[in-house]
Amino acid sequence: MTPGELALASGNYTPVTQFILLGFSNYPDLQELLFGAFLLIYAMTLLGNLGMTALILTDSRLHSPMYFFLSVLSFLDICYSSVVTPKMLVNFLASDKSISFEGCIIQLTFFVVHVTAESFLLASMAYDRFVAICLPLHYSSVMTKGTCLQLVAASYAFGGANSALQTGNVFALPFCGPNQVTHYFCDIPPLLQLACANTATARVVQYFFSALVTLVPAVVILTSYSLVLMAIVRMRSSAGREKALSTCASHFLAITIFYGTVVFTYVHPHGFTNDTSGQVVSVFYTIIIPMLNPFIYSLRNKEVKDALQRKLQVNSCPH
Repeated sequence: MTPGELALASGNYTPVTQFILLGFSNYPDLQELLFGAFLLIYAMTLLGNLGMTALILTDSRLHSPMYFFLSVLSFLDICYSSVVTPKMLVNFLASDKSISFEGCIIQLTFFVVHVTAESFLLASMAYDRFVAICLPLHYSSVMTKGTCLQLVAASYAFGGANSALQTGNVFALPFCGPNQVTHYFCDIPPLLQLACANTATARVVQYFFSALVTLVPAVVILTSYSLVLMAIVRMRSSAGREKALSTCASHFLAITIFYGTVVFTYVHPHGFTNDTSGQVVSVFYTIIIPMLNPFIYSLRNKEVKDALQRKLQVNSCPH
């Protein structure tokens, strides 16, 4: 039985007004070290993604659909990392690791919005690469500014809808006593363990919608990159083949890490059975991936390197 079900069976019913986030608290001697490590990662996340966004916005040569999507990706990475990381950093050093009931709802709401939006944005980016490589003559007419804005708006719309469903699904349940969340933020699986009710239906709902918003974009991504790979193999130019393969390989690496960890946590039927492994896996898509994305997607890109070099030359040699 879950802690919530045990409390319900014992007859203890004390309405929960706050939750205690116990993430990584079973390593008391490492709290300062973990604080320093995650603070450094968070600083690199902000610096990398803000820098990438500024570079894309200020360099006219990067004003194309691919870089527009990359700037939105950077924004999403900053958002959902910032929903989780600052509170976690405070808890490493504070004796009071509580978060209010309302704060928990807000944290989960914004986290699901941005993670779901990123899932669909990655699918949009894969579609963009498919059109660019497989249908190059139609690229400018297909990937217009309006189309790009619609794809981003749709990503956020799916994020908002999934967040409303998932958050409502969790907090429609009663919480009657147990309030120790075995995680470093308010996430769905550990919260369901604290609910004072039969959570079978809620888990089915969570599993279904998590699978929907994960696997549908994943199918789009796999289909797009499969067609891209076939087109790359047929390319006559070795230089063009190498450039296209390098870009797609870096994209696919980040996508594999993101979807692999999300599927393990939310879609795998027995995800989050081990508290420590669940937290470690979550670190990858909540903290590590947002830090790595600017490097994986952009800094290996010659156009971005050239744009960065131009900016550095302008700043070091002012007229």
